[in-house]
Amino acid sequence: MSITSSTPSAAEQQDRQPGVQGEMDHRPEGDERDYIGSGKLKGRVALVTGGDSGIGRAVAIAFAKEGADLMVVYLDEHRDANHTRAAIEREGRRCETMSIDLGREASARLVIEQTIAKFGRLDILVNNAGEQYPQGSLADISAEQLERTFRSNIFSMFFLCKAALPHLASGARIINTSSVTAYRGSAHLLDYSSTKGAIVGFTRSLAKQLAPQGILVNGVAPGPIWTPLIPSTFNPQEVAQFGKKTPLGRPGQPNEVAGCYVFLASDDASYMSGQFLHPNGGEVVNG
Repeated sequence: MSITSSTPSAAEQQDRQPGVQGEMDHRPEGDERDYIGSGKLKGRVALVTGGDSGIGRAVAIAFAKEGADLMVVYLDEHRDANHTRAAIEREGRRCETMSIDLGREASARLVIEQTIAKFGRLDILVNNAGEQYPQGSLADISAEQLERTFRSNIFSMFFLCKAALPHLASGARIINTSSVTAYRGSAHLLDYSSTKGAIVGFTRSLAKQLAPQGILVNGVAPGPIWTPLIPSTFNPQEVAQFGKKTPLGRPGQPNEVAGCYVFLASDDASYMSGQFLHPNGGEVVNG
């Protein structure tokens, strides 16, 4: 697996979130074909939000390689979603896609209804979709931005989990994407970091609530990972320096994170709940 071919550069810029992977010159590494699955998720159905690109795409493809069928949910990046779908189908697995804004409860209910209608079951729910809007001061964060960030990043998790619960049996998995910013903060991503901290609390609390039902709830808190969200968020200078302050001195790639989700979704993690994994380039967060 290459870890250098998609090095960020200042030339990578996009003007809308969450970004389009198909328009990037330095593509994130998430759908290489050298990963060999071993049937860890054979016969299971997984729903991955934000599955069109970045971490979500890498997770969806890794799940397919492990034998799962996929419902991939995304906002409106149709070309990216079609790429993900094609990659999953190349693995001989079934994939359905759905374009929707998950910030409303009715949308979450519709996603779950469609998943059950198309697949008849749901075994793994990956809450991964998110947005971020840097601001230099708390005073610059409008009420509209605050609500949008919370609706996209944490409200959607509440809504999807609530809608999914009646369909989840013992042994089902819920995996939530947080961030290293939940543990160390970020001066320029105040509202985003707050949602990621909320995700940690939500995950740990839901894990306790669902433990008697045998449903395991865990999370992944990535560090700086090269995805379309980065060039659609930061200015050229920040993009060029992205990830270089980690102990490993570089950003991570989506396919370096996907294995965490495979582990948490598989029987290998049958005695884990309420926990977070930290693929973050070596930063110790004590969380």
